[in-house]
Amino acid sequence: MADLKETALVARLAARHGLSRDAVETVLSALRSGGGSMAQFSHAEFGGMSQWSSGMTMVGDMFNDALRAKLNAVATDLAAYLRENPEVARKEPAEVSYRSQQQVAKSWPSGLGTPSSTGSQNHLRYAIYPETRRLVIEDAGQRTMYDTGDHVISGIAQAQSTDATLTFRSQNGLVRLSELKKVDA
Repeated sequence: MADLKETALVARLAARHGLSRDAVETVLSALRSGGGSMAQFSHAEFGGMSQWSSGMTMVGDMFNDALRAKLNAVATDLAAYLRENPEVARKEPAEVSYRSQQQVAKSWPSGLGTPSSTGSQNHLRYAIYPETRRLVIEDAGQRTMYDTGDHVISGIAQAQSTDATLTFRSQNGLVRLSELKKVDA
């Protein structure tokens, strides 16, 4: 039942916003990976690399306000669908990637369990391990592990600025990487 409902929603949003079904499905998949509240993905119809979190929308075509509004509308509707249908909110952990799967196929540390979310953007990769309360960031091949404490991280955003600030969404709101304690790997 949910698959038919989801297929109809994707088709309806694609038609309403003048997008392909693939573009809408890409946003939906990224939202699932972001716990229903964040999305990072790359799709040509959104100008390439794009991000969405309620209140923050970035598209690859940075100065295209109409495209940003289109992504915000689609993602808002899809996030509401995932909230209202928790049984379909997370089909299985997915990799959010802007590179080919071969480039991101490097293994993550064993012994931490299965990551709830992994992803990559440019030279940065991350994996979230809620069971062991760990976040692993790999930046240009250098891995750093963080204790997430009482935060249940559901998404990540990388600011498009010179310092590439990382923020995370948790049940406590936004958390900056600098607020998490580094731990030995």
